[in-house]
Amino acid sequence: MKAQALHGHLDALLLAVLERGALHGYAIIEALRVRSDGSLDLPTGTIYPALRRLDRAGHVASTWSTVNGRKRRTYELTDSGRRALEAERAGWREFSVTVGRFLNDIPTTPA
Repeated sequence: MKAQALHGHLDALLLAVLERGALHGYAIIEALRVRSDGSLDLPTGTIYPALRRLDRAGHVASTWSTVNGRKRRTYELTDSGRRALEAERAGWREFSVTVGRFLNDIPTTPA
């Protein structure tokens, strides 16, 4: 799946991944890939700008650490991020139901 297809949904996916606990950038990319059975194999150039945007918005907090001599940034969901995720989920449910009325239903009579 291409990053463009996720337009408007990437932030919610990132928040949902971080809901399970703090992760560094590559682990977030890997979690997206694994949880989507490989459909979401997104490049770092898509993920890192979105993480920085979420950090600036206060939805995630980031900290630097050194592991095996390498610096890496770890991201964690904030209370604001939890609220944003719940709002995203509510919006997604409403969107899914509305679009499903058209795409999931097979008309029984001609329109």
